[in-house]
Amino acid sequence: MEPNKNNFALITGATKGIGRAVSFALAQAGYSIIICARNPKKLEEFQCWLGETCPTTEVAIRACDFSSPQQRAELLVWLEGEQMNVEVLVNNVGMFEPYSLFDEAPDTLERHMQVNLFAPYQLSAQIGRQMRSRGHGHIINISSIASRQPVPSAAAYTVTKYALAGLTAVLREELRAAGVKVTEIIPGSTLTASWEGTEVPSAEFVLPEDIADAILSVLKMSPGANVDEIVIRPQKGQI
Repeated sequence: MEPNKNNFALITGATKGIGRAVSFALAQAGYSIIICARNPKKLEEFQCWLGETCPTTEVAIRACDFSSPQQRAELLVWLEGEQMNVEVLVNNVGMFEPYSLFDEAPDTLERHMQVNLFAPYQLSAQIGRQMRSRGHGHIINISSIASRQPVPSAAAYTVTKYALAGLTAVLREELRAAGVKVTEIIPGSTLTASWEGTEVPSAEFVLPEDIADAILSVLKMSPGANVDEIVIRPQKGQI
C-alpha cells in the first residue's frame, strides 16, 4: 500500500520498543502517522524528534491509556472529529507480567484483557468498519509467539495473546471481501523494555527494527496479496 498524505497510519504504544520502531519506519517511508501512548510528555518529545528526523511527515499525537475503555472511546471520537482516515492500524500496545497462573493477583487477567485484547478489539471494530466502507485499509496486530506456544510463567499474557490471534483471524475473514487486509505479526523474544537488565547479548534477540521492517514489507505487497501472518524468532531460539 503506497503512502497517502491524506490518510494516516495509527500506532498504539508508540513511544517505546516495537511501537517506536514502527512509527519511525512508517514516518521515514512517507506515511502520515498518529502516535498514541499513555504519557503526553513522551509523545510530545517523540513528535518533536520525528519532526526533526522526518520533516516532511505529518505526525499527530494523542495520549491514551489503553487500559481505560473510556479513553479508548475518546480516542475514537477524536479521530472522527478530526476527520482522520486511518488507512493502516497497528495494534501494538500490550502489557506483560511474568507470573504463573497460580501466583497471579486476582485482577491480573482482567488488566491484561483490557490492554492486550479489548483495546485492539475496540479500535479494530470501529476503524475496520470505516475501512470496509471505503473498500481498503490494513489492520496489523502485534501478537506474540506466546499465542502459539504457551508460556506458563506468563499465564495471563499467554491467554490474551491466544485471544488476540483469534480476533485477528475473525477480522481477516470479516474484512476479506471488502478489500481490507489483516495481518498478525508474531514476534519471539524481542529486545524491548521487558528485558531491561538482562545479561543476554542484544545480538541474540529479535530487534524492534526487525518487526518494523516486516511491517513495511507487508505494506508494500500488491493489492491482491495479503500476508496472513509472519513469525519472527531469534535465530538461536527463544530466550
